[in-house]
Amino acid sequence: MATTHAGARETLRPLVFTLGWVVLAAAVVPFAVGLRVPPVVQYAPLVASALVLGLPHGAVDHLAVARTRGRRPDWRAVARVVALYVAVGGAYAVGWFLAPAAAFALFVLVTWFHWGQGDLYALVALAEADHLHSPAQRLGTVVVRGGLPMLVPLLAFPEWYRRVAVTLVGRFAPEAVTALSPAFRPDVRLGLGLAYGALVVATLALGYVRADDYGPWRLDAGETLGLVAYFAVVPPVLAIGVYFCLWHSLRHIARLLLVDDDATAALRDRDPTAAFASFARDALPLTLVSLALLCGLALAVPNPPESVPEWVGLYLVFIAVVTLPHVVVVTIMDGEQSVWA
Repeated sequence: MATTHAGARETLRPLVFTLGWVVLAAAVVPFAVGLRVPPVVQYAPLVASALVLGLPHGAVDHLAVARTRGRRPDWRAVARVVALYVAVGGAYAVGWFLAPAAAFALFVLVTWFHWGQGDLYALVALAEADHLHSPAQRLGTVVVRGGLPMLVPLLAFPEWYRRVAVTLVGRFAPEAVTALSPAFRPDVRLGLGLAYGALVVATLALGYVRADDYGPWRLDAGETLGLVAYFAVVPPVLAIGVYFCLWHSLRHIARLLLVDDDATAALRDRDPTAAFASFARDALPLTLVSLALLCGLALAVPNPPESVPEWVGLYLVFIAVVTLPHVVVVTIMDGEQSVWA
């Protein structure tokens, strides 16, 4: 793992590890005692994510690879990432029109890997977790962490999960959603839950055995079990929206700040506001371009959105399209920073 200045990491840790926990805990308590929120209100965090942290967290990919390699991004570096997005994202967009159910399943699997990948980086680089010794352990952590937002809601709220699938697939071919029906069967969900639970226990137990410093292991275990409770209690659309902004996206932005010389200097000076302002300036142009492309997608789909849930569903399709090349960029960053070593 490439080293970063200790002062910058110290400035980021409370933001990365504390803020997300406070917000998620604040959401768990009221729902655990029976709070009910109108469905439309539950979409608010996902709507907000178009401008606040969520969509912007991937809008610096054109600069990220060069910066991770210690270089100043030039037009060639930017052009390579743009070409990646056009080729990979464009092919995946076509897949939504041709086979929307398969495209939805791929979205779940890619997001599962990517959100686990983001948590692995935070544990290794920011929490300095020494209990994740081997690539196999790190892969197990990725599967466990990615399964928290992608699998636990399916186990706890299968009808909500089905509703979201119908909303996304329905923009292209409503009848295609029947291909996803096996995933919602009780026996399938039971089998997935048992296998996933066993993996969680095995991964944390192995980490405990191999830990030299138990502080990071306790953080890992606490986050894992806390997120199980969060996604099992909070309605999934609301839970995913909050997690997307204040957990996954925030952690990735922290990673981007640590490869940006100006932002890192601000963090060393204990000025996170200046660091995040630098990120916002970098992310604004492609965030606006992305929103324009989303409007174009709304004109292209066979069944244009008419309600808030349908617009959010189309937004998630767009997120899916840009997530695939984004994962390629983050995987390159992983390699440069020896995240799997």
